[in-house]
Amino acid sequence: MAKISFQLSVPGVLADVPAFAGFLRHYVRMRGYRWFSKFEVFKDVIVDLLYKQRGRYSRPFLHFGTIGLVFFVITFGPLIVSQTNDEKRAETQRTIVAAANAYNESFTTTQAEGVRQYRGGEIITHVVKEGETLSSIAQLYGLQVSTIEWENNLTKNAKLKPGQELRILPLDGVRHKVARGETIYSIGKRYGLDETQVQVIVDYPFNEFLNDETFELATGQYLMVPDGVKPDEATTRPVARGNLKLTPDAGTVTATGSFVWPAAGRITQGYRFYHKAFDIANSAGGPILAADSGTVMVAGWPDNSGYANRVVIDHGNGYQTLYAHLSAVQVTAGQRVSRGSVIGQMGCTGRCTGTHLHFEVRQGGVLLDPGLFLK
Repeated sequence: MAKISFQLSVPGVLADVPAFAGFLRHYVRMRGYRWFSKFEVFKDVIVDLLYKQRGRYSRPFLHFGTIGLVFFVITFGPLIVSQTNDEKRAETQRTIVAAANAYNESFTTTQAEGVRQYRGGEIITHVVKEGETLSSIAQLYGLQVSTIEWENNLTKNAKLKPGQELRILPLDGVRHKVARGETIYSIGKRYGLDETQVQVIVDYPFNEFLNDETFELATGQYLMVPDGVKPDEATTRPVARGNLKLTPDAGTVTATGSFVWPAAGRITQGYRFYHKAFDIANSAGGPILAADSGTVMVAGWPDNSGYANRVVIDHGNGYQTLYAHLSAVQVTAGQRVSRGSVIGQMGCTGRCTGTHLHFEVRQGGVLLDPGLFLK
């Protein structure tokens, strides 16, 4: 059988391309013209029909159009709205993050750090992992081991099991469920606090009372006792005391920025994010001294605030000091006092739970840690 072979010449193929393109263009044009002609005929028939009926079908068209629109809105509307809201939320989140990054320092105020540290008073659940111990968990949350033991009814140096759940308090102390007839005084005494130290229960911002003036409690509510000690261990735990040295009774007439102790006693509550002051208690009371020389700006009880009888001294160097809960005020507004001068007597007026001095140091309206000034 004879073999037939074809040989294609590249120049010949290229020469046929223009001819093929012309044929294809002519074919598409003719086909397109025919389809367009048929469409025009169909359109003319519909237009003539509608014209002859003079709007007879307009109402059905409107009804079907409305139904179709409603169907579209019901079916696809939520998807469109949800997508739009998601985009807005994402944009808002990006804005917030950008602002936080741009102004990071303004978001990390002392108050915000304090609230974050104490988790807004929230009690969280920790699930024990392999190899964890009470001491490692306590270190993780910045607590004492005893605080975790007391809250979870664990014995000293108890062994933990993986998967075991532990309740973690926001700060050291004891959580107490109020029984009928109990008061903050009886609860404080039960957990090793005397009548002056009970103030920490009142000042803890996440404790609630039925009456903020009388500190009335509701049966069954939970109360956090900061620095409280479990009853069977209260006798063995040493009580932290402040510096008991006497304050000097003399000074200069010019503010030095070096403060003397304003009262004799012990610190029952230190500087914290919710209590930006020192509470210095002395069951016998005693005189209150001006920490530095200055001018008395406030003297007495000018309003109904919890400070009650107070003295505010402007030292003229950017610092101000406040002395609150006094039983007696022995200065008047506008007078000059020297460093170490008697300005009043320690007491328990206003929102307080025992005889003590509430002492604040301020600079430009910001409350500073008195421990930075009292040596």
